[in-house]
This record gives sequence, C-alpha cells and structure tokens, in this order.
Amino acid sequence: IATMWLNSSTAPFLLTGFPGLERAHCWISIPFFIVYASIIFGNGTLLFLIRDDHSLHEPMYYFLAMLAATDLGVTLTTMPTVMGVLWLNYREISHESCFSQAYFIHTLSVMESGVLLAMAYDRFVAICNPLRYTSILTDSCVAKIGIVVFMRAFLSIIPLILKLHWFPYCHSHLLSHTFCLHQDVIKLACADITFNRIYPVVLVSLTGFLDSFIILFSYILILKTVMNIASGEERAKALNTCVSHVCCVLVFYVTVTGLTLIHRFGKHVPHVVHITMSYVYFLFPPLMNPIIYSIKTKQIRKGIFRIFSLHRPIA
Repeated sequence: IATMWLNSSTAPFLLTGFPGLERAHCWISIPFFIVYASIIFGNGTLLFLIRDDHSLHEPMYYFLAMLAATDLGVTLTTMPTVMGVLWLNYREISHESCFSQAYFIHTLSVMESGVLLAMAYDRFVAICNPLRYTSILTDSCVAKIGIVVFMRAFLSIIPLILKLHWFPYCHSHLLSHTFCLHQDVIKLACADITFNRIYPVVLVSLTGFLDSFIILFSYILILKTVMNIASGEERAKALNTCVSHVCCVLVFYVTVTGLTLIHRFGKHVPHVVHITMSYVYFLFPPLMNPIIYSIKTKQIRKGIFRIFSLHRPIA
C-alpha cells in the first residue's frame, strides 16, 4: 500500500487540451501559434523600440516596457506546454515543472495588475501635477516602483506554491488545461487545503481589487482636473494621453471578470467554454496591449514606421 501511495503521489500530472477535439488539435494549433507569434513579435518590438529610441526614455514608456516584458513572460511561460499538447500530444508534466509554471503564471498576473497601477500613477502625476512630473517620476523613482511591483508579485505567490510541494496527490492527476494553475492543481491534493483556498481570496482582494479601485479613483481625480481646464483643445489633448492606458486596463480587468464569472456561476456552461475563457485571459491582453499602444500613441507609431522603413531599398 505504501508503494502504491508513493507512486500515486509522485506520478506526473497530465495536461488536457480540448476534450472531444483531440483529432482537431493540429488545426487548433494554427491560430494558437499565430497568436503566440504575434504576441512575441508585438511585445518584442515595443521593448526594442523603447530601448533603441532615446526620445522614448521617459517614465510613461518605461512602464510600458514593464508591461510588454510581463506580457512576454506570460506568453513564454505557457507556450511550451500548450504547443506541446496541441502539436505532439505530449501531456505529462513533472510536479516541479508544473509548480514552477504555476508560480510564474500567477506571479506575472499579479505583476500585470501592479504595472497597470503604476501606469495610472504616471498619468495622474502627468495631468494633475505636470510642473513637477519630471522631479517626481525620476529614473530612480521609476526603478523603485518597478522593484516594488516585482517584489510584491514575487513574494506574494511563494506561500501558495510552497504548499503545493508538501501535499500528497492521490486523486486523479488529470489537469483541466494545457498549463498548470494553482486552482487546478489544488483540487488533486489529498490534504487540508484550507490555507490554499483562503489565501488566494485575500491576495486577490489586496492586489486585483485594490489596484482596480485605486486606478478608478486616480481617473476620477484626473477627470476632475481635466474638467477644470478652460481650453477644450487642451482637455482633449490631456485625455488623449490616457486612452491607451484605459484600453489596456479594460482589456485586462474585463477578461479577469469574465473568467471569474464563468468559474463562479457557469457550472452548467460546457467545459470547453471554461477552457476557452482561460486562454482568452492569458492571450488576449498580451496580444492587444501592443496593438493598442501602436494605434493610439503617436510616438510609438512613428518609431515602428521608422524601424520597418530602415531596410527599404532606395529607389
């Protein structure tokens, strides 16, 4: 019995693609590969542009680079197992690899929320206190904000993942997705998981809900300031600098809300809908963020045109 317990507890987890559509995995992999390639290309281009163009060495674009790096991290964390299942039907994943993947996925999600909050602070200072913008958001200040955002995400997820290493797993080792999530793994544990049920609720309250509330409050103050500007043209110009960030915030929090509602109230919704919403959550914001900033931000748009016109043949 002891040997059976050991084998059951240490057996690798099994990832799941799209149940019932296994024969179509090869075709399903095509849009996934296109989306992944687009995310890597889009966010990689933003990072290269911000590093290469000295006119973009400003707080707003430093925070945008943090957002792009976070989105790139989410993509590179999930892509190997997703494409491995869809292309090769390679479903086994060791406990250590699974827990590491779950750690990075959840850490980067918390980081994305923190970066969006930092970007809201940047817009708040730029519009509500423009004369002191450069003295408040110095390079060292931006670096400190980045470190705080990173450390908050890095440290907050550690307790959850450490607990996963200590649990025995004697139930089915079948996971619900092509990547590892804490809430998916914890269902397979044969132990008291009270901490792992309560801690994420507290964490989400102190990060996602609090971040979104502060972002909303900052934009109320921004609108109040903008409404006091006499010139209609100046009001429009000030608000236009916030459009890209507002769109990214909406993309992130709408997908989070949609996924939460599906998991909470969608018990009778087909399982494939739950799976699809998970992919939307992890792929849609990283895909849309570079597109939003490329369309809505003049400096980014000009930089992209400059990059891709460098190698045009001279007539």
